[in-house]
Amino acid sequence: MASYPFYQVDAFTEHLFGGNPAAVCPLKEWLPTEIMQLLAMENNLSETAFFVQQGDTFHIRWFTPELEIDLAGHPTLATAYVIFHELGYDKNIIHFECKSGALYVTNNNGLLEMNFPSRMPETCHPPTALLEGLSHQPQHIYKSRDYMLVYKDEAEVRKFVPDFEWLNKVETLGIIITAPGNDCDFVSRFFVPNSVIGEDPVTGSAHATLIPYWSKVLDKTTMIARQVSRRGGLLFCEAQDNRVTIAGKAVLYMKGEYFV
Repeated sequence: MASYPFYQVDAFTEHLFGGNPAAVCPLKEWLPTEIMQLLAMENNLSETAFFVQQGDTFHIRWFTPELEIDLAGHPTLATAYVIFHELGYDKNIIHFECKSGALYVTNNNGLLEMNFPSRMPETCHPPTALLEGLSHQPQHIYKSRDYMLVYKDEAEVRKFVPDFEWLNKVETLGIIITAPGNDCDFVSRFFVPNSVIGEDPVTGSAHATLIPYWSKVLDKTTMIARQVSRRGGLLFCEAQDNRVTIAGKAVLYMKGEYFV
């Protein structure tokens, strides 16, 4: 049995118990995939990030309690926080490599700026189970990796109640609901069918879809977004051709070690 370092970080927030908690697990070499999946299940957070440094490149993988995913925002932000603030990385930009390609995180005076591939959603024909699982119907429905439902205003997003008896029948990683914001450019919430997560507090990867959409609708490239879950999160967003920048702050909650 060996011991490995472990960190838990609240991402997209300036204060503890806000934003979205993620587990961060630095490794010298990859553990077997099945062990990383079991660790993510044991952590029981929306995502656990594992990374291996090779020179100046950090190879990163993300696991929910149920499966490995190809792109995740808040655990990337949490990982960057650990690399910058706990591991003493002295460069200003972190280069991550993952299944979705290259990701970059810049430390801009404590604001961590992530650069992700853009995922513009497209109009789709929604499955019946998706429509049945909604407490009220949206104005538009789109699809990228996730379904994205556009509502009239922030109040509709806040009062939305998902019916997981129906949504669990939808084949998708996630369901985004969004609308123009009252004190920001847009708001969102993110639901994960067939998962212990239910509603994800703050979802960076969803903004790879939200940013290009709202940039086109609002005719602006720089935006401020709020994810209006119970914990809540604040994201600073920018559309850049086929990439997006998603920025936020993070707070260390816990560190220790685990044994496998």
